[in-house]
Amino acid sequence: MKNENAMMKALPVLFGFFVMGFCDIVGISSDYVKEAFNWSDTMTGFVPSMVFIWFLFLGIPIGVKMNKWGRKNTVLLSMVVTVVGMVIPLAFYSSVTCMLAFALLGIGNAILQVSLNPLLNNVITNKKLLTSSLTGGQVVKAVSSLVGPSIVVFSVNYFGAEKWYYFFPIFGTITILSALWLFFTPIQREEQEKTESGSAMSETFALLKDNTILLLFLGIFFVVGVDVATNFISSKILISRFDWSKEAASIAPQVYFFSRTVGALLGAFLMTKIAAMKYFKVNIMACIAAVLVLAFIEIETVNLVCIGAIGFLASCIFPIIYSMAVQARPEKANQISGLMITAVAGGGAVTPAIGLATDTVGIIGGVFVILVCVLYLTYCAFGVKIAK
Repeated sequence: MKNENAMMKALPVLFGFFVMGFCDIVGISSDYVKEAFNWSDTMTGFVPSMVFIWFLFLGIPIGVKMNKWGRKNTVLLSMVVTVVGMVIPLAFYSSVTCMLAFALLGIGNAILQVSLNPLLNNVITNKKLLTSSLTGGQVVKAVSSLVGPSIVVFSVNYFGAEKWYYFFPIFGTITILSALWLFFTPIQREEQEKTESGSAMSETFALLKDNTILLLFLGIFFVVGVDVATNFISSKILISRFDWSKEAASIAPQVYFFSRTVGALLGAFLMTKIAAMKYFKVNIMACIAAVLVLAFIEIETVNLVCIGAIGFLASCIFPIIYSMAVQARPEKANQISGLMITAVAGGGAVTPAIGLATDTVGIIGGVFVILVCVLYLTYCAFGVKIAK
């Protein structure tokens, strides 16, 4: 009975992971932003930046403030910020308000990423159930990432291309429902830790003086860069090379997220049978091959397979690098967690480089930016050693 009650309380928390997946709509929605405001690829590349750059500024400070506010209140705050962002373009439509909407989506998502996983600890006390619940949350997030582009395309088809931004209130409504469900679910607040904010932040950033932690921090930075960049460029490859419509090209990010979901589930099983580092090395070498084929072979089916392959092969790299960092400094696990969330800002740093490369040398230039990220991850796989 106790476990059943815990799972009932966990359901609204798990549904929050669906809201967490909203940030992945930047791939398909950036195509509509580009056309609506006649932007260059370079300018369009800043759309994902407006979503992901906030992890750099908010990851650690929110982790510190959450101790004072409480985990549930912090999650609710993230959803309020998200809803405000989703309403603004409907009330005042312009390029500025649309970018503001993406920024608030990113701010809300950064706060949510920091607070939602710990909130599960408040309702799930059984360690085995906690692990499966965290995995379930990532599956819910993956489903959100998968259906997000379909919601955008449905909105455009229903309201018309000139009202492309009407998908914002759809996501806002889902966020409101999630917030209300969580608000009315009684969850006992965790004990408040006695820490000094300034001290906690300085101690966390001081970890970057450790060369191994710095290299792994950059590993997280670039693996998220690969994730967001492939999502961002996937539909643009089909549009640029094969003259697909934006609606038809929306299948590319869906193929990517479906493959990433399958890769994560399969990887979680396979890494119970083989060493995680061996799995990392094999996958990253195969990922290099997939990126090179995507760069030089212009065949529709082959390109879609390569997009899916990148999602599949890179799906488990984030948790492997995260685990490497914790193993390197196990006594600093909490600070390392905040530091690695901060590195998610890599998703906002890589896409402007892709936009600039695409404007300069064409779509192949954008693919080569992804290749640079994958090559750094290859260094992490073979060059970074963690003492047992």
